[in-house]
Amino acid sequence: MTSGLFRSAAHAALALGLAGAAPATAQAVTFPSYTVYNLGTLGGTQSSGNAIDPAGQVLGNSNPAGDQTTLATIWTNGRQISLGTLGGPNSVIEWPQHGDAVFAGFSETGQPDPLNEAWSCSAFFPSVTHQICRAFRYADGAMTALPTLGGVNGYGSGVNQAGDIVGWAETAKHDTTCQPPQVLQFEAFLYGADGKPHVLAPLPGDPDSAATAINSQGAVVGISGTCDNAVGAYSARHAVVWRGGVAAEILTFGGQGWNTPTDINDANQITGFADLPGDVVNGQLEFNPVAFISYGGGAARQIAPLADDTNSIGYAINASGVVVGQSFGGAEGTRAFIWQAGASADLNTLVAGQSSLYLLYAEGIDNAGAITGQACVLSQGACTGTNVAFLAVPGYSRASGVAPAVKVPSALYQQGWARLGFRPGVTPLFSHRR
Repeated sequence: MTSGLFRSAAHAALALGLAGAAPATAQAVTFPSYTVYNLGTLGGTQSSGNAIDPAGQVLGNSNPAGDQTTLATIWTNGRQISLGTLGGPNSVIEWPQHGDAVFAGFSETGQPDPLNEAWSCSAFFPSVTHQICRAFRYADGAMTALPTLGGVNGYGSGVNQAGDIVGWAETAKHDTTCQPPQVLQFEAFLYGADGKPHVLAPLPGDPDSAATAINSQGAVVGISGTCDNAVGAYSARHAVVWRGGVAAEILTFGGQGWNTPTDINDANQITGFADLPGDVVNGQLEFNPVAFISYGGGAARQIAPLADDTNSIGYAINASGVVVGQSFGGAEGTRAFIWQAGASADLNTLVAGQSSLYLLYAEGIDNAGAITGQACVLSQGACTGTNVAFLAVPGYSRASGVAPAVKVPSALYQQGWARLGFRPGVTPLFSHRR
């Protein structure tokens, strides 16, 4: 099956109306059923679909044999293609890719970090190598390193149709709010047509910022906070949206950290996740998020976890205001969800026919409704430890409405939390308080 056929099937699905503002009341929603495809790996046991571009191509990362490294990958026209690196062992495309000619991500360079930092990139790789990591621009078959803001490391996240890239990069300033081994301050940047990075300053009083996604109007979402460990936690004290380079806070739920917008569409609808109140216990910040939607940067509204779960994360939103993400903390461990206009569903209940995959989280959705993310490969009703990128294409086949009875081991789905800055054995587990 080619991605061209995937797109044809997706466009044949029932169209959903554009929601440019908050709905006055919850609407009756009928979700489509989905045919799910295993996109495979580069020979290892792990891959992840992290975004879908406007041309229907899936982008993410995939492990070669041995699982010692991971590589930025594109799945297109029935092929899986590694995009290579900037000279080091690892690279990833992680955040929303709203353009189909220019992609953004991050890669190690093969050179040691002179300050021996772990930096943001390391949370997304199989191991911490203490190599320099840089944001990259990928276009016309070539990966190019983007400049930092005077420091050592950078990180590329989102891109829009014009090819504007956002992310974050280190400055030369030694930041006293950093937790070792992080040393340098970092700030969000916008890399535009002039070929230079432009700083997106944090909120007043915060020393650090990071940008995650950008829409076609140039509105950017991200975080503002302290340096901490350069990803997640107190780095995300505040969720923000930048317009014209000026940051405005998106009011969340009262948590002290992990307040992170992940995507913004052209109607300025924003999704992400934010900690609930009471997330600091005995002086320790807990990971206790709930997904949200914000209309135009207004106060965040909760997207509740699926029934019997305690937590949720919104990863992506399309032009119709459909959000996909991850619901967890219940008996199943974790499951991909879809949300629209106040209604949610376990994506596993919408799969047509028999599937050898259990959908762990959904991280990308295009405007035709096709969804990508990561799934575990099942054997005799249990996850095998092989997690693969998937593509779920909406269609007309009937789904059973019942998810397979799977209990996902916590160690398995915690691997995926690395992309949030969650470090197993270091970051306290989410709380089960609701």
